[in-house]
Amino acid sequence: MPILRLIAPLALIGLLALLLSRTDFDALGSAFSQVSVGHVIAGLLLVQVQIVVSALRWRFTAVRLGEPFSPSVAVAEYYVASFLNQSLPGGMAGDAIRAMRMRNAGKGGWKGPAKAVVFERLSGQMAFFLLAILGLFAWPFVLGGEDAGRLALQIAIGAVVLAVVVAGGLLASRRRSWFGGFKQDVAKAFIERGAAFTQAGMSLLIVASYVATFFVASHAVGTPLPWIAGLTIIPLCLVAMLIPAGLGGWGTREAAAMALWPLIGATSTEGLAASLVYGGMSLAGALPGLALISREAIRGRPRRA
Repeated sequence: MPILRLIAPLALIGLLALLLSRTDFDALGSAFSQVSVGHVIAGLLLVQVQIVVSALRWRFTAVRLGEPFSPSVAVAEYYVASFLNQSLPGGMAGDAIRAMRMRNAGKGGWKGPAKAVVFERLSGQMAFFLLAILGLFAWPFVLGGEDAGRLALQIAIGAVVLAVVVAGGLLASRRRSWFGGFKQDVAKAFIERGAAFTQAGMSLLIVASYVATFFVASHAVGTPLPWIAGLTIIPLCLVAMLIPAGLGGWGTREAAAMALWPLIGATSTEGLAASLVYGGMSLAGALPGLALISREAIRGRPRRA
């Protein structure tokens, strides 16, 4: 229903309004003034790693699914999708456009490329969630207290129960007609012929670059983060970006940072500043995508895969 689609954006606006009402804008300006050219260069280089390796992971997934295309096409299309994801509502519009732009890459039309896009995005999101789940074991030591060990055990039990529920749901679906084909595609893309090692290696590098970019952004605004932040507050900020309530993670990421930064001894304003710098670096790093779209518009024809 249309009214339900408004709930998440309205809730986000309300949360941001509450958090901004507690923001020290003088401190925010002071934080921005500390950003150096070195920080910007480091952040932009990390964003290039994110985009290029993600593009190669997409191409690897597509090849395994029988939809081959060249590395140069993969990188160019991923720059376009990355820019659009960050500038259009929902955070996934660029991926949908990426699939449509690749509809001529194979003989099957848009369905094959769309499947490769979905699987590649699934791989990336699974990596984010896995890092966030693993980080749950570190949270008791961030929060402190005598019950840290017991809380860690409870988290471990909860994670196991969640895994069992998910596995049970998949097994319960095994008799459906689509499950057999889906299982084969998963095996091709993620398991067979060493795919698991390739996917895991690329996803690890990509997630590490996202986390490192947040470290750089927070250091840039004068709030160096302890190493444990890479397992706790940063993964949750990255997962918050997946909530389709804002523009490509803008808003949800800032709300998460403002809520989480105080847990490691920083202020909500410093969390906001770090998140905004992170977002600026990510968007600036994807600007080659805008250049590609602009060139196509000037020429009057889109690139054909």
